[in-house]
Amino acid sequence: MKGLRGISQLSTRSYAAATSAGGSLSTPLAGLKHSPRANADSSDDVHVTKLPSGLVISSVENYSPCSKIGVLIRAGSRNETPDNLGVSHLLRLSANMTTKGASAFRITRGIEAVGGNLGVTSSREHIMFSVDCLRDHIDTVMEYLINVTTAPEFRPWEVSDLTSRVKLDKAIAAQSPQIGVVESLHYAAYKNALANSLYCPDHREGQVTSEQMHAFVENNFTSSRMALVGLGVDHTILKQVGEQFLNIRSGMGAPGSKASYRGGEVRVQSTSGMVHAAVVSEGASAGSPDALAFALLQQVLGAGPHVKRGANTSNKLVQAAAKATAHPYDVSAFNASYSDSGLFGVFAISQAADAGAVLRTALAQVAATAEGGVSDADLARAKAQLKAQHLMSLETSEGLLEAIGSQALAEGAYHTPAAVAQKIDAVTSSDVVKAAKKFVAGKKSMASSGHLANTPFVDEV
Repeated sequence: MKGLRGISQLSTRSYAAATSAGGSLSTPLAGLKHSPRANADSSDDVHVTKLPSGLVISSVENYSPCSKIGVLIRAGSRNETPDNLGVSHLLRLSANMTTKGASAFRITRGIEAVGGNLGVTSSREHIMFSVDCLRDHIDTVMEYLINVTTAPEFRPWEVSDLTSRVKLDKAIAAQSPQIGVVESLHYAAYKNALANSLYCPDHREGQVTSEQMHAFVENNFTSSRMALVGLGVDHTILKQVGEQFLNIRSGMGAPGSKASYRGGEVRVQSTSGMVHAAVVSEGASAGSPDALAFALLQQVLGAGPHVKRGANTSNKLVQAAAKATAHPYDVSAFNASYSDSGLFGVFAISQAADAGAVLRTALAQVAATAEGGVSDADLARAKAQLKAQHLMSLETSEGLLEAIGSQALAEGAYHTPAAVAQKIDAVTSSDVVKAAKKFVAGKKSMASSGHLANTPFVDEV
């Protein structure tokens, strides 16, 4: 594959040409074929186009002086195999490495010169490469974004240099026991796919090769697994970019493994006086009929403080733990939804001596909810909190970009906040009770770390 340098020509025809002609960047160029909703009156509308190759293009023109563009690819850690574990972690660190069209120095210097920023985030489901800059320089940063996502080179000596950064990443993550417990929880709960860590395993440090990274990109970076998303960008121009530069490989790519829930336990002993522990069972997949019921159940039980440094007074799990022990502890409901599975349960942080009492009390509170302990006031509060949480997640450009992109990847569409609010309002108390019953009856998985002498095993809770 040749490196892509021709995007500057597209930019000359589009953005620069519009400017020199006295036009506005928000006005589509004459003679271009518009997408079905490209001329919508509201600047808040999200336009979605799916190309024949399977590439989904989504954008919202908010007329901001800053633009943000991202390429989301269904290539998260769940797509790794036993032979290439850790490859997605290295991909996350390799965005500024040499490509077939630009050197590492050119990428870094070029983006810095226009005050732009190149970032990479990843989850178990997808990886997202994004750039943001003043919209006058969007043609410059777009060139580098296309090169990074379609023409990586993965020179062996550059890949080898990533080992120290992998170790640093893991050292930083190790400072947070919560991260460790969540990673262990997925490993305990699943047999495959979602069991893969976001971080390179210890035995794979320095073992991921350039060839493995090329193979992973070849198998997963296909048009049908990609979404091109833009904020503060005209949809017609973004569509043109997608048609000319991101129709790189057709087909569905390597078939992914369906997550298989098994139930299990991981215990990590340490000298820490604080115990971090989570107990879950299989929840609901994203987009399923039960997904919102579990999300509301999380809010009913308590999803963490809603006031900075607040007392978390509405958290039923904290209230129950306070009655069972002499100390107030941090207990909250845990909810994670993926494309084909999910986890729901409780997450507790307590003194080692009280770990057993806190966990059992929290689980008893969920069992009480399963017996019908959801009042109208509890449900109304939970719905208000869930709506606020969703709306606040869209207030930042990063949150909005990821929300649009992840929905485009999963469904080829975007659900407006108003539509989401209507779906939340449609959930009844019986739906929430049903979700609680599913947790109580489900096979449990557990992960814990700290001094675990008084922490029960999964078959004891």
